[in-house]
Amino acid sequence: MEVVKKYSEPELIQLLRQRQQSAFTYLYDNYSGALNTIVQNIVNDEELASDVLQEVFVKIWKQIESYDSSKGRLFTWMLNIARNASIDTIRSKSYQNSRQNRELTEDVYASGGTSETKTDQIGLRKMVNNLKEEYKVLVELSYFQGYTQDEISKMLGLPLGTVKTRLRTALIQLREIIIP
Repeated sequence: MEVVKKYSEPELIQLLRQRQQSAFTYLYDNYSGALNTIVQNIVNDEELASDVLQEVFVKIWKQIESYDSSKGRLFTWMLNIARNASIDTIRSKSYQNSRQNRELTEDVYASGGTSETKTDQIGLRKMVNNLKEEYKVLVELSYFQGYTQDEISKMLGLPLGTVKTRLRTALIQLREIIIP
């Protein structure tokens, strides 16, 4: 059985900057799941999300020199790369065109014909999408993915008070959307 080495964040960063393949493999194995979840929540297309995730890891590999630990944790930096790449993808002309040019049958089979309803596809998720991006991310992580406020604070590199305030503001805004 192969022994998997665990790296501290500073060690991992140093090895990535030295272009050590084992460090990159470790990075992918330990962070791809979380980053994929973020990408999929924004892109909402599994195949495209997989492509974006690959692009994210290429960017991380190429841009590791620009990471500054004084500005936040490595995961927060990678999360921002994933989020930005996902947003860039859905704003791109090719993505917009592909969404407009889908065959009618895709919509018919995707939206109807089953009696099973996913809670992600009903009202609340759509209402959350009307929030500002900074609130949407927090609501997504907290209510749809189950992270605690403390975990979100560490994950995003934000003070806990900021996370609490933004979540409260987001909930107030959601209430105003739901009950005008």
